[in-house]
Amino acid sequence: MTVKFLSVCLLLLSTVIAQGQSSTASQQVSTFEIKAPQLQTTKKIWVYLPKNYKSSKKKYPVMYMHDGQNLFDTKTSYSGEWNIDEKLDSLQAQIIVIGIAHGNEKRLDELTPFKNEKYGGGKADEYLEFITKTLKPYVDQNFRTKTDKNHTLIMGSSLGGLNSFYAVLKYPKIFGKAGVFSPSFWFSKEIYSLMESSKKTKAKIYFLCGDNESPEMVADLSKMQYLLNSNRCYCLNRNEKKIVKGGQHNEKLWRDNFVEALLWLGY
Repeated sequence: MTVKFLSVCLLLLSTVIAQGQSSTASQQVSTFEIKAPQLQTTKKIWVYLPKNYKSSKKKYPVMYMHDGQNLFDTKTSYSGEWNIDEKLDSLQAQIIVIGIAHGNEKRLDELTPFKNEKYGGGKADEYLEFITKTLKPYVDQNFRTKTDKNHTLIMGSSLGGLNSFYAVLKYPKIFGKAGVFSPSFWFSKEIYSLMESSKKTKAKIYFLCGDNESPEMVADLSKMQYLLNSNRCYCLNRNEKKIVKGGQHNEKLWRDNFVEALLWLGY
């Protein structure tokens, strides 16, 4: 059974389960759809606005997050939500979050920068071009945002963690910070080669994984951190790594550690 086939089965099962559930998204969350010509599709987008957004005139930093179905709403998630809206409300966080729907059966293709001989993939460039060339301009035009890289974050888990790390290497002038949760660095060794050949990386990066995810997860993350520290002095304190004892590859791990990551990233 391939990764793609298993992913499709899980997504179909989640759709069936979700039909009988009520939405758990807060009033701070809205949605819209936008054409994604780079992907030849239309993407559903979730938007979280701070509670004081309507009553203020100030501009806000923006965090782009993958797998939007799993961020705010149990009804749309396939294995539990991250409770992003409730957590941000409790912090009174002054940040806008943009959740991007994954491509269902095309999720693996969209979130992987390089092909895997067994699983395929490798279309992250098109996905990131959609974010940077289509989605971000729309968001900046329609919401009060701080548009510079120091106020533009990207975050995701698993393949989304891999994609978020790739994003700060490919678009250093756009994404200045990243949350890299349980990244699938195993998917292609080319991500290590890219890190080694990259110019000095200035992005602020929070790494997270559990020690009960896979035999390779902690070693892969440590290897990438070593390469990053070779790219720039670790004394700059621009990256943080947290390994959760007993942590597994699931929404609970990412949900429980989201706030700590966000606060370390400066929010």
